[in-house]
Amino acid sequence: MLWLAEQLQAIPGVVAVTLGGSRARGAERPDSDWDFGLYYRGYFDADHLRAWNNQGTVVDPGEWGRLMNGGAWWTLDGVKVDVLYRDLDVVQGWMALADQGRFEVDPLLGHLAGWPTYALAGELALGRQLTGPPLPRPVVPPALREQAPPSWRWRAEFHRTYADGHLSRGDLRAAEAVLTRADLEEAHARLAERGEWVLNEKGMLARAGLERPTPSAANATTVEL
Repeated sequence: MLWLAEQLQAIPGVVAVTLGGSRARGAERPDSDWDFGLYYRGYFDADHLRAWNNQGTVVDPGEWGRLMNGGAWWTLDGVKVDVLYRDLDVVQGWMALADQGRFEVDPLLGHLAGWPTYALAGELALGRQLTGPPLPRPVVPPALREQAPPSWRWRAEFHRTYADGHLSRGDLRAAEAVLTRADLEEAHARLAERGEWVLNEKGMLARAGLERPTPSAANATTVEL
């Protein structure tokens, strides 16, 4: 599937192509997806991808939000392939903010705690570059290691307090959801302290050493009252 990187690189405006996910880490299974990052500057015309008539979906830049941007979901020879657009100027702008210890969190489908803007820098750090001139490979900036944890923990404490309200009304499902979000926010805090990039919430709780009983078990006595 690496031949696809060369085809992507040939599209006007494309600066570089990277490989992400389990295949970039060397931890893939035979059926693992192929995750490509398509880095461009300026205008990118998704019609170049549509013209290939691959099975799946192609969207225009920006359709998936300001951070996820857009991309293509294809099935090629029975294998799932994701191509994610990344405007390199936008990525480097968020990297500069992270260097100051600043970031924002956007809602993102499939993510309970949201997606921090510095994850775009993490993609560059952890991805495997396949084509193009060398891209930056940033480390977690010292200012971000200092300032991100208290920001995440403020969110976590807020949601733990909010969960208490659900529990006082016996709404265990809502409490569990909010407490899980709080745990994910604490995981973000711990991993930022350790200088580890987080790209998504898969396995994040285990990485951060966070395990807890479910609210229904931990708070059964409180709810019965």
